[in-house]
Amino acid sequence: MEDIDDKALLEKAIRGFLLQLDPHSAFLDESSYSDLQETTTGNYGGLGLEISMEDGFVKVVAPMDGTPAARAGLSPNDLILKLDETPVKGMNLSEAVETMRGEAGSQITLTVLKVGESLPTEVTLTREVIEVASVRHRLIDGFGYIRIAQFQKDTGTEVEAALQELSELSEPQPLPGLVLDLRSNPGGVLESGIHVADLFISEGLIVYTQGRLPESERRYEAVRQDMAAGVPMVALVNAGTASASEIVAGALQDHSRALVMGTYTFGKGSVQTILPLASERAIKLTTARYYTPSGASIQAEGIVPDLFVEASEVRPRSRRALKERDLPGHLAGSQEGEAPPPEPDDMALAQEDFQLHEALTLLKGLSILAQSQPEPEATAEAAPPADPAAEGEG
Repeated sequence: MEDIDDKALLEKAIRGFLLQLDPHSAFLDESSYSDLQETTTGNYGGLGLEISMEDGFVKVVAPMDGTPAARAGLSPNDLILKLDETPVKGMNLSEAVETMRGEAGSQITLTVLKVGESLPTEVTLTREVIEVASVRHRLIDGFGYIRIAQFQKDTGTEVEAALQELSELSEPQPLPGLVLDLRSNPGGVLESGIHVADLFISEGLIVYTQGRLPESERRYEAVRQDMAAGVPMVALVNAGTASASEIVAGALQDHSRALVMGTYTFGKGSVQTILPLASERAIKLTTARYYTPSGASIQAEGIVPDLFVEASEVRPRSRRALKERDLPGHLAGSQEGEAPPPEPDDMALAQEDFQLHEALTLLKGLSILAQSQPEPEATAEAAPPADPAAEGEG
């Protein structure tokens, strides 16, 4: 029997204790602690996958945009059963993360049970240096679109810059509406999530926390003005919307600042506190829960969308359907021989991203409705009698 030194024995005991508390409490050794710090900057080596533990298996929270995990088709709520030949059963979250990370160019095979399937499949991924672009933006049909893939340290500032640029691109007209895409956003830095919510909420509570100890109770209030000047907003969410992104969606929903569209979110509403130890180690301990401004708990509940829209697949009409021109001896049409008209742009968007298409359709409807509202009529009122004492003659 091999001897185990006291330090290793103590670390294993701490890991075991924390593993019994909840899926997110963990002991962070030097490597895991370093990985956590790298994640908040969006630059590390791995697969680009946010995960949690469920019943001893690794559960996919969300793949990050443009990473090996996203390109391989991994989806929220998929279960990872094995990493290479090693079963994940018995691993803790830190060990699973450490196994999936590695040198860029190296490969790892995941055994995955996809949502809705009964048999697992193997997927081989090549690790890359993950440089997650936190914020992307553009105009779509004149409406603003901001995609937040993950909340990093500078995400709030990046969203401010995106809003400013979208407003300038829309000039001389004001921005008619905005889509905030939080789908498959696993969260990240809490302060950045609060910063983003504060950009759209002028006053009031954004989120609050409650725990067993008085110091775990905190309230985060809006301190900025609405940078989007009250334009109609739709926040897109799905099962991969977790943690800080749920806080943003919940705040916008409770303040009636945005319509939340999509599917139920992940429901990760617990607060983890990092307690640094000696020798670059730390304990990550769950200490409180997040609550939306209305008092709803996010934990295990998630955000319920205002408009439930699945990520449906829209298929184009078949060009091979039998038509008059296919009948022998048909009368020629005036434009026969010309190429068939292309699919409209909105149909192409519906095929590519049905939820985004529906969000833009809603904003277009709201914009038309606003334009059709009659201007309030001016009413002539009698001027109040002059106060002789307030008037002077010259």
